[in-house]
This record gives sequence, C-alpha cells and structure tokens, in this order.
Amino acid sequence: MSERLDTKGYYDRFSQGYDRPRDRGYHWMIDTLQSEMLLPLAEGKDVLELGCGTGLIMDRLKGRCASLTGVDLSGGMLSGAMRRGHQVGQARVEALPFADESFDLVFSFKVLAHVERIEETLAEAARVLRPGGYLVADFYNPLSLRGLIKMVKPASPVAPGTTDRHVFTRFDSPEDVRGYLPEDLKVVGFEGVRVLTPWAGLLKVPGVTGVMTRLERWAGRNPVTWRFAGFLLVTARKDVL
Repeated sequence: MSERLDTKGYYDRFSQGYDRPRDRGYHWMIDTLQSEMLLPLAEGKDVLELGCGTGLIMDRLKGRCASLTGVDLSGGMLSGAMRRGHQVGQARVEALPFADESFDLVFSFKVLAHVERIEETLAEAARVLRPGGYLVADFYNPLSLRGLIKMVKPASPVAPGTTDRHVFTRFDSPEDVRGYLPEDLKVVGFEGVRVLTPWAGLLKVPGVTGVMTRLERWAGRNPVTWRFAGFLLVTARKDVL
C-alpha cells in the first residue's frame, strides 16, 4: 500500500487539476444528483459546505441561499473557490470557526470518507446547526459496485506522483452512519448516488450522460436500490428544543 500523505497535502496536490473534467460526464452527473437533493433545503437559508473544494457545488447553489459559506483544509482547493467568487475560509471540519446555531443547512460531499475523526466532525456540524436545521452528507458504501471496484482496481492518479491510495479512506454502512451521528441529529432518510454506473468512463460515450443521470436519479431514490449506491447520502435534522 502507498504511504499516506496528510490530508491537506493530498488535496493541495489534487487541486492542481481537480476541475478537469468535472463540467461534463461522470463528475457532472454526480454533482447534479447531489445538488438536486440540496436545493429544497437550501432555498433562502444560511448554508455551510464542509470541504467545499473548488466551489463546484456552491456554484449550483449560488443565488438560491440567504448566505452561502464554504470551508476547506486545502489552500489549493480554496484558491479555486475564491476565483469563483465564493465566501470561503480555511478550517478543519473537526473544529469549525463559527458560533453555535449559525446555519440552517450544513452539507458535505466526497469529504467525510476521508476524515478519521468522524464523530467529532459530525458533532461540530450539529453544533453550528440551528434547531430544526438539516445535515446532508455522503459516505462511501462498502456494499456497492463502486466500493468493490475501489477494493480491487489499481491506484488511480490524482496529481503527478499522487494517487487515491495516498489518503485515508473509509467505507460505511447506513448502520455505521447512524452510529456516528450525535444524539441531537435524527435521521430523516437515506438516498443513493451512483447505483447503476459500472465505470466512470461509460459517461464519456456521447449521449449516455443524460440517460444514465435519469436512471441514477430513479435508482438513488428507490427504497431498495439506494442501498447499493456508491455514495450513501444521509439527511438528518437537528432536534427542536
């Protein structure tokens, strides 16, 4: 196994080419499906993204929220988000620089699977949420085609001299996720993203992206098939006192 980098160093390297080619194909589909799940909860609200990267999901929410803030550990990623005009800052997700009850919605995609101190991170998300506010976050699913492929495939390059094996990665079941949540966050439901797509390269075929996006939208919300999604999305609501 490759020697791991610290998370910040890994994402600083990854940031060099992170946006290529995320405006089409597989990554466009994933971002589309995830942002669709956020929009009903984000409309007119104060929103925080944990691990905002270069601001691709924030782009999709811009103008829909009362306020939109992002944090990330990587200065390289944040540079991209700032170029997009987003309000962002550098912080660890386990120690957020915000007052209690500052946001109506906190969300995090493709990040928490790489956070070792997951329970502390979710406790921080709950702390900055207002009563009645929502957390939406994804986790990597071990019972998925994507999870199986990740276990058997060779390491994938993300930057010169760096692969996806250089960062801590965890796969969690829905039961694991429930166990990580603090007592004041109650699960509203689970949905899935990437249930049916066998490999990301499939979406490079002309005309396939739209078809697969529609199929994945159905499969991710189906009460049976979401359990086999590569990304498990949990929605949890903070208790109203």
